[in-house]
Amino acid sequence: MAATAACAATTTVFLPRLSSHPARCSALPYLPPRLSSSSSSFPIKQFSEARRPLLVQIRASSSEETSTSIDAGELFSDLKEKWDAVENKSTVVLYGGGAIVAVWLSSIIVGAINSVPLLPKILELVGLGYTGWFVYRYLLFKSSRKELATDIDALKKKIAGTE
Repeated sequence: MAATAACAATTTVFLPRLSSHPARCSALPYLPPRLSSSSSSFPIKQFSEARRPLLVQIRASSSEETSTSIDAGELFSDLKEKWDAVENKSTVVLYGGGAIVAVWLSSIIVGAINSVPLLPKILELVGLGYTGWFVYRYLLFKSSRKELATDIDALKKKIAGTE
């Protein structure tokens, strides 16, 4: 009973081991330590390399000629103009609220599906199979890529109402 508890404790903790004889009750495969020129100082080297400060520092900056920043006042004025141009404001608010509720409900549904033991793995396999089929059907050959592009353009026109 105590050995089972010790085995369960070692499978849930993912800390690096410094001992030369690791416990073999983990579900993860055992990887031997890297070979180095001085094998006696291996654990000390490993931690000194891990705690070494980064020597490369990256700083983000922008210049005047390549600035892509958006002025907040300009953004709010554009949004105000577009909001004033909308005729049915209540419809837009209802659609926006409905979209937020739909995202919230889908999050709850996905969480419930994810809690079922075997179902997420099955759905991953279904998604992987569909991805493979999609790649074979639309992305693998040049003619099918052109067909996909025309289908997407037709869908854009249908949504925009220009068809």
